[in-house]
Amino acid sequence: MLKPETIRFLSSLRSNNNKQWFDQNRPAYEAARADFLSLVERTLVGLEQTDREIAASQLQPKSCVFRINRDVRFSTDKSPYKTNFGAWFNAGGKNSRSAGYYLNVEPGNAFVAGGMYMPDTDVLAAIRQEIDYNLPAFESILTQPAFRSYFSGLNRETALQRPPKGYDVNNPGIEYLKLKSFTVSHSIPDSMLTTPGLSTTVQAAFASLQPLVKYLNRSLPQSD
Repeated sequence: MLKPETIRFLSSLRSNNNKQWFDQNRPAYEAARADFLSLVERTLVGLEQTDREIAASQLQPKSCVFRINRDVRFSTDKSPYKTNFGAWFNAGGKNSRSAGYYLNVEPGNAFVAGGMYMPDTDVLAAIRQEIDYNLPAFESILTQPAFRSYFSGLNRETALQRPPKGYDVNNPGIEYLKLKSFTVSHSIPDSMLTTPGLSTTVQAAFASLQPLVKYLNRSLPQSD
């Protein structure tokens, strides 16, 4: 669970997204970040008990958490700070190309998610090939009761309108092969953020995600 003060800080930041306010409220930010780090640490401990690759990677909680500063160089929105806390858990670390698990804490937009977002061309080709060769195994993951209890299906925001090159429109897996990302998400209500049920929900959702994460990572091109 998170402290109510953490949620209040993020709510206030949304209304006061400027450096002067942030500097004046830095102690509140540091306390909120420490609270989120504590949640990340508990989440990581749970993942290490179920995901051997995560355990072997010896991730540190701080290495999973994204910076709160926004990169505004190419954005019309020049707000200097993110209004959420986010953490990414995967075996290779945030800079690797492997699939993993994501936790987002933001008033009105808290969620757990996972999979692989916009992989490089060679990784995308490898995943599509694996789905084409092993469609029943892929579909069985998406229909498991534990998975379905949290996720309704793969997000389709980046799906192609037409089949990708090399695949026929009549391919039985064509709707999966059109995807350029392989991600799922589950919303968390604000009312849960400050209750013990938060950690339980995050851990259970990530456990149900593990077969998808492992499938995607088995598809990764092997380095020479």
